[in-house]
Amino acid sequence: MKQHLKGKRIAITSGPTRAAIDAVRFISNRSTGGLGVALAEECLRQGAEVTFYRGAGSLLPVRRPALKIIEIETVDDLTRSLKTTLKRDRHDVFFHAMAVLDYVPAREFKGKIKSVKESLTLRLVRTPKVINLIRELSPDTILVAFKLEVSATKAQLSEAAKNLMRASNADFVFANDLRSVEKGSHSGYLLHRNGQFLGPFKGKETIAKALVAAVTDTLIGES
Repeated sequence: MKQHLKGKRIAITSGPTRAAIDAVRFISNRSTGGLGVALAEECLRQGAEVTFYRGAGSLLPVRRPALKIIEIETVDDLTRSLKTTLKRDRHDVFFHAMAVLDYVPAREFKGKIKSVKESLTLRLVRTPKVINLIRELSPDTILVAFKLEVSATKAQLSEAAKNLMRASNADFVFANDLRSVEKGSHSGYLLHRNGQFLGPFKGKETIAKALVAAVTDTLIGES
């Protein structure tokens, strides 16, 4: 097989983030990192060197010399790591597939909260948009963003993808719906910067191949 990404450096964020409530409890999301792993495996098959930011407890690609794994738990972990690695290392492509928490507890309670109250109010505060940090630190990198909606039509997914592309200055946006993920039939659409909205692509491996092919075509066009 011809390795179209030989010599290219790819970054992938994958899986969930967590935020502590107290010493034993946290909030998170349902991401397994399955799509991120499929992307990593496809990029590695194509000859790329991959930096893989792995959310706590999520799936991992098969370890090999061309794969570097960075363990991430919180949004702060992710931003600190990105500020270090993206200032130091150049990447040709960045797939930002990690499910970053939009809101986290305003403070972490010390120790364990006792279960003596009938109710407990938890104040959440908004987190910074990590994808904007990626674009700021890597302005010349091909950036692939991901948008998850719930019970959205194709038209609504298209509009959500366009909004995210405008807000993040991403080169591609993959838009999908939670229903297909939960049913195990993961499917979605890929928005190109040129306005094409292609798909549906069905199955994580098929999606990964479509996304990697799209960025590969862009890299070839730039060379």
